[in-house]
Amino acid sequence: MTTLLGTVPASQHTQAGHPENAIRVMAIMALLEREGVLADLERIEPRLAANEQLIQVHGLRLIQRVRRASEMGGGNLDADTYTTVASFEQACLAAGTVCAIIDDVMIGRATNGLALIRPPGHHAEAERVGGFCLFNNIAIAARQAQVVHQAERIAIIDYDVHHGNGTQAIFYEDPSVLFISLHMHHPFFYPGSGGLNEIGAGPGRGLTLNVPFEPGAGDQCYSLAYREIIKPRIELFSPDLILVSAGFDAHWADPLAAASLSLTGYAKLNQNIVDLAATLCQDRLVVVLEGGYHLQALSFGVLNAIHALTGRDAVDDPLGEAIQPEPDITNLLSNLQYLHLPS
Repeated sequence: MTTLLGTVPASQHTQAGHPENAIRVMAIMALLEREGVLADLERIEPRLAANEQLIQVHGLRLIQRVRRASEMGGGNLDADTYTTVASFEQACLAAGTVCAIIDDVMIGRATNGLALIRPPGHHAEAERVGGFCLFNNIAIAARQAQVVHQAERIAIIDYDVHHGNGTQAIFYEDPSVLFISLHMHHPFFYPGSGGLNEIGAGPGRGLTLNVPFEPGAGDQCYSLAYREIIKPRIELFSPDLILVSAGFDAHWADPLAAASLSLTGYAKLNQNIVDLAATLCQDRLVVVLEGGYHLQALSFGVLNAIHALTGRDAVDDPLGEAIQPEPDITNLLSNLQYLHLPS
């Protein structure tokens, strides 16, 4: 088993006081170094995405907007998405590094891979940045697998606590991509999309699966949703490749949300996905970092994901479980089964 690791800390893409900054990846790498797991991974050199890779997902106008903002010294592109003088290059490195991992996984040179990259991507739409995201890394990776390696069906699982609205929009009418998002969903929580009845359109109808949790959803909710809905739906789709938008901001300690996953719950979810990739698509699995703003929860979440990817039976959880009760999701699961699973 060979697990690739690509890292783009993007130290020059950092705005003072902003929660999405270079310290996130630096903290992860410091923990991985202390725990001695880097020796279990094969490092891959960061690689710039070519313009041809970007335009498989994004319009030229958006690409030029990000480039121009960087050339002019940076600034805010919306209320919470910033650029610096180096942001265009760093965003291209993030997207290109995921594509390089895709290449090696698809040709069988590696079993799976992990991209610890920033800026994140899942809120970026074809023509719009947003939610700290400039280019949609996981969507670009999916198109790389399709265009270069002829992957016919790709499943994307997004367990960031915020809905992956950009990824959803990009693939909403695409019958070749099954997009699944588990996220917190209630009034005023960003980005406000990801409702139960957003299921895709046209030839992609039925291939967008949103699991909109109430605040407080944690280990039990995520485990039930995976077992009852997500696993059987992906099995029906039978993908050639599984991609994961890995946000660790659904942890109970994260300051930007109000979910209740523990590190143990995250570890179980990742192990389930690894097992599913082994069963359905010859282990082909690439995990891409999205959010996570409590540095300890983020770092140990990634450590446990590496344990799963490399076949180690280990879980490190220094923070323990949440103490608040979880919401009842019986009706949610019933509605999801009606919408997405044949009787």
